[in-house]
Amino acid sequence: MDNIEGDMSLLTNLKSKFNVKSTWFSILISIIIGILAGLFAVLFRNMISFAGSGFSGIGNFLFGFLPGNWWLITVPALAGFVVGPLTYFFAREAKGHGVPEVMAAVALKNGRMRMRVIFVKALASASSIGAGASVGREGPIVQMGSGIGSVIGQFFKMNAKKIKTCVACGAAAGISATFNAPIAGVFFALEIILGSFSANAFSLIVVSSVTASVIAQIFVGDAPAFIVQPYSLNHPFELMLYALLGTFAAIIGTLFVKTLYKSEDLFDGWNVIPEWLKPVFGGLIIGLIGLKFPQILGVGYETIEATFKGELLLGTLIALVFIKIFATSLTLGSGHSGGVFAPSLFIGATLGGAFGLIMQVLFPEFVGNPGAYAIVGMGAVVAGTTQAPITSVIMIFEMTRDYRIILPLMIAIVFSTLLSSYLSKGTIYTIKLLRRGINLKAGKDVNIMKRIKVADVMTTPVEICRKDNKVRKVIEMMHHSKHNGFPVLNDKDQLVGIITLQDVREAPVEGIMERLVSELMTSKLVVTFPEETLDDVFRKLSKYDLGHLPVVSKEDPKKLLGILTRSDIIKAYNKQLLPQQL
Repeated sequence: MDNIEGDMSLLTNLKSKFNVKSTWFSILISIIIGILAGLFAVLFRNMISFAGSGFSGIGNFLFGFLPGNWWLITVPALAGFVVGPLTYFFAREAKGHGVPEVMAAVALKNGRMRMRVIFVKALASASSIGAGASVGREGPIVQMGSGIGSVIGQFFKMNAKKIKTCVACGAAAGISATFNAPIAGVFFALEIILGSFSANAFSLIVVSSVTASVIAQIFVGDAPAFIVQPYSLNHPFELMLYALLGTFAAIIGTLFVKTLYKSEDLFDGWNVIPEWLKPVFGGLIIGLIGLKFPQILGVGYETIEATFKGELLLGTLIALVFIKIFATSLTLGSGHSGGVFAPSLFIGATLGGAFGLIMQVLFPEFVGNPGAYAIVGMGAVVAGTTQAPITSVIMIFEMTRDYRIILPLMIAIVFSTLLSSYLSKGTIYTIKLLRRGINLKAGKDVNIMKRIKVADVMTTPVEICRKDNKVRKVIEMMHHSKHNGFPVLNDKDQLVGIITLQDVREAPVEGIMERLVSELMTSKLVVTFPEETLDDVFRKLSKYDLGHLPVVSKEDPKKLLGILTRSDIIKAYNKQLLPQQL
């Protein structure tokens, strides 16, 4: 406790001595984010190893009496008993692969993330990966690194734009420390997390990424993620084959994305067991698959390197492509926690390896080592799932440190990206947001409207009139009010209609002042609820050409809570937009 208080007092002193708006302060913060994210990445590796040993030991102790190695099927299921309650009761956003939640936080919450997500994600993902669930490390460390950046930005009371940059710094640092790929970390943060480029953000993200890479190298060394044999382009004709590989990668990548979200839908609609127990069921099936195909368990880097070396048969490679797609989709759909980047690498390597073997038989005079196709296949499938070509090229280059493969890699990735963008509306990250009605390509305006709730903007108390009032009184109210329409209530204070200046104008002039409100009011109401967003309201206003909407209770639609006008929406929009521009 004393150490924690000391650290907090150090940050408080730092906060008071430096100007939060200064460039040097921003650089210092980016260094701190890089250090913490790098340390967390190293810690996360150790947590995975510890979880693997722990769950294997418990599984052997409890179920070692089963014949053969059947006790192994219980290991991923045991992890489900930890993952399910953690994500369900403590941080729902820690479920799944993590990157979409970071993107949503940037787009809809000005980069604000809860501190608890960092720790819940670490525990849940380490349990899943360590126990053999078919997921990777990159999604969790991106979410953890981004969470670190967000928490630090919030602590120093930075504006929305700076907090988003801190989130991107944390994401880049996580990728950099995990894959020893600082350049790829930078472009991942810019291309996927922020979706935009600015010189200031780029500089700070580079600082964090490099810092995290240095920290990781101190603890785990400077070796690339994969040790590969030297490859070269044997003949220009091979470029056509690599383009064809990119086409197949786009199809397989799209299949992976669709299978993943179909699995999520099936598990979400399955209500036989509580949601927090579904990871146990998913883990049990993963364990069964792992008995026959142990290659699909865990991150799968050993299988990827075996593919580079040509140690797997063609039939095995083809089978692993589809079994890995199914296993990862099942793992994440059931509620386990982990990333999709490593599975994409696995699927791409096995696809590329199989393609290379086939092409070697068909064109032996042109095709050399099939391992080159496995490397290119990794990048092509990653590009097909993420539609992030720059990140994909640089990531594979940094993970292998083999520049000679860059031309085939670029060709395959371009073809994969182009075809996958045609086959799928979104990426493996953005589809999750699209299904929530969040379209990041629609621009910042839509995102701002989506994060503002009606309850935060509506006008209360409401100027109302009664159904038995005369029109004369309504016109007098309009003279003294900024509104040109009022909700109409009955003697039980129930909403029964709305009367506007337009209703009065369209009525016959003769005797209009003595007519009752109930005769002129509109009784077929278009209403909104406190839980809806301004984006929902704006759609209704545009569809029905209205100037204001009554706000009513969902439980009792006749209970009037407030009113919302176009001017209320404009004021709220400008109020939210201003902090982002500072």
